[in-house]
Amino acid sequence: MAKDRQFALSLKQPWACLLVHGLKTIEVRRWPTARLGRILIHAARLPDERREAWQYVPEELQEHASLRGGFVGAAQLVGCRPYRNRQAFAADKAAHLNENSWFEPAGLYGFVFESPEVLPFQSYPGWVRFFTVTSDPIVRKSKKPS
Repeated sequence: MAKDRQFALSLKQPWACLLVHGLKTIEVRRWPTARLGRILIHAARLPDERREAWQYVPEELQEHASLRGGFVGAAQLVGCRPYRNRQAFAADKAAHLNENSWFEPAGLYGFVFESPEVLPFQSYPGWVRFFTVTSDPIVRKSKKPS
């Protein structure tokens, strides 16, 4: 069933899993966006290898966090927050889950997400920035995370 063009964003695991389960609400990037609306969340083929990234994954989500190379959910992108200094970055740590030491002096941007939803895994190639999906690869929705 074809739908209008949709946008997707690829995140390394466990970040994709944490976002679609509502445990992470801000995705940090080096570039800003004006894009808003429903974004499909894609789990990249390569995971984040840093041990501190995986400390946020509860036991019951370990299997979901192991999914790679496809869509794992969606969420509403509602804004983009600039981080011009370490203090602003640190103030949102509970939402983006990144260590304060990860801040870059050139500045970072926080993509603010709401209304996450877990979707059945669908293998699909990703891209480094937003990418378009011209047909709906996922027709069924699962229940929203609690």
